[in-house]
Amino acid sequence: METLKAEKKDSKSQKAIRITGAEAIIHCLLAEGVDLIYGYPGGAIMPVYDELYKFQDKLTHILTRHEQGATHAAQGYARVTGRVGVAMATSGPGATNLVTGIADAQIDSTPMVCITGQVTRSLLGSDAFQETDIVGISTPVTKWNYQITKVEEIPEIMAKAFYIARSGRPGPVLVDITKNAQFDELDFVYEKCTAVRSYKPVPKPQPSSLEKAAELINSAKKPFIVFGQGVILGEAEAELKALVEKAGIPAAWTILGLSAMDTDHPLNVGMVGMHGNYGPNMLTNECDVLIAIGMRFDDRVTGDLNTYAKQAKIIHFEIDPAEVNKNVKVDVAVLGNAKETLEQILPMLDKKEHKEWKAEFDKMYQIEYDTLINKDIYPTKEGLTMGEVIEQINVASGQKAVIVSDVGQHQMIACRYAKFKQSKSNITSGGLGTMGFGLPAAIGAKMGAMDREVVAIIGDGGYQMTIQELGVIFQHNVPVKIVVLNNDHLGMVRQWQELFFDRRYASTVMTNPDFVKIAEGYHIKSRRVTERGDLQDAVKEMMASKDPYFLEVKVEKEDNVFPMIPSGASVSDIRLK
Repeated sequence: METLKAEKKDSKSQKAIRITGAEAIIHCLLAEGVDLIYGYPGGAIMPVYDELYKFQDKLTHILTRHEQGATHAAQGYARVTGRVGVAMATSGPGATNLVTGIADAQIDSTPMVCITGQVTRSLLGSDAFQETDIVGISTPVTKWNYQITKVEEIPEIMAKAFYIARSGRPGPVLVDITKNAQFDELDFVYEKCTAVRSYKPVPKPQPSSLEKAAELINSAKKPFIVFGQGVILGEAEAELKALVEKAGIPAAWTILGLSAMDTDHPLNVGMVGMHGNYGPNMLTNECDVLIAIGMRFDDRVTGDLNTYAKQAKIIHFEIDPAEVNKNVKVDVAVLGNAKETLEQILPMLDKKEHKEWKAEFDKMYQIEYDTLINKDIYPTKEGLTMGEVIEQINVASGQKAVIVSDVGQHQMIACRYAKFKQSKSNITSGGLGTMGFGLPAAIGAKMGAMDREVVAIIGDGGYQMTIQELGVIFQHNVPVKIVVLNNDHLGMVRQWQELFFDRRYASTVMTNPDFVKIAEGYHIKSRRVTERGDLQDAVKEMMASKDPYFLEVKVEKEDNVFPMIPSGASVSDIRLK
């Protein structure tokens, strides 16, 4: 185990208390400021749940209906608050059910601590009832994990878990605790971890790199910024805005970067990637300096790497050195937290306007608007579109809602058309693309931001993967708004089958239940819309409700999401229809 440093300022006044390991876990959580846990009890974690019973006034536990729902709820909470989300489960299937959410959190850099129970130390390796090597299973998808087998390890390991989860590039940590360590006693004193030897979470910015980056930006004729979630995680929204405005640079976002900058900002030119906007994608291959801030050059952003921005000098502002030159070779790497590096480079930049260059984005936006956007959000055809639903939510919410989307066509439509004026407003599964994410993540987001409206945008396929979490909404009266855009298909898979598999629609037609009746079974106010004339009133009613609300909108069955860059194609091969 690595040597770690701890905060000593409180330890002098602390007196050791003799408690069980299970109670020690609770004290560790309280010391880290945790007030909300999502989980599901079982035999191997029961001692901790027994202690939770005694601390109900300080620590709220939310019983999800599936362990995967616990991780996604913890993710939603973490993404909207910036704090560490906590999920807990028992051993065996309870632990393995956490893995999807852990993997999602890992690739999307979400701070989360998962606690799992484990069989007693003497039974490890014996194939005991509900024994699973969750440390081995989760190693590839955690930032760090550890199995506690001795009660004395609990304070140090828990402190380290929270420090690693939240520091630097955040991520999920799993702590597995054997049952004997929960029952045994220790003299408990807690010290927060402040450093771990050999782990350097935030690289120190190098002045030479900042100078080279500033020189490239100042000399650029066609500079272009692509910003990602690193801006949000680093709380660098103000610094990004200042840089964009001072240097006059058009800026586009990845789907996880969405909401870091107001969507109606004059220099915000839209989304990059497979279903991104026409201008940002096309002009990626025409800019002379590409400035990537807190993004990792995901394949859904770059398309064919052999043709991606080959004409441009590339600057990469990044906190994780492992991401630099991983996919795209860059000319200048500026390592460090985005807030710090952007703040340091700002005085080095010349005040400029790139009016002619920005006009190229405006021209391409107009082409996209006339060809596609206007028809998506203001359709004249008979069937309802997903785009017009999102637009009605924008209007009714004043662009202030937190939008939590599941995965599929509706996700891309939501990311394209949702409007935001506040950061941490777009919550979606980016890198893993986890169907079933939306509903539990919306629950967690609402519990983390009770002062904000939270709207879940979900497809009929993903909704049924975690539909049981309606039970959490009912039990705790969580006033989340749920919108299911129902096209009776696995829409994105069907779109690919149409475009790339000669319309062989294999296993994509959904025979769906009555979603309204199901919601009503959970005592959630519900409504179904099938006609355009009812849509505006239904959305207004939903947004005005102080209680949970379910809205099903029957949308066109074969309405594809464009623009689209075919998988593996160049960003310049974007199709408008």
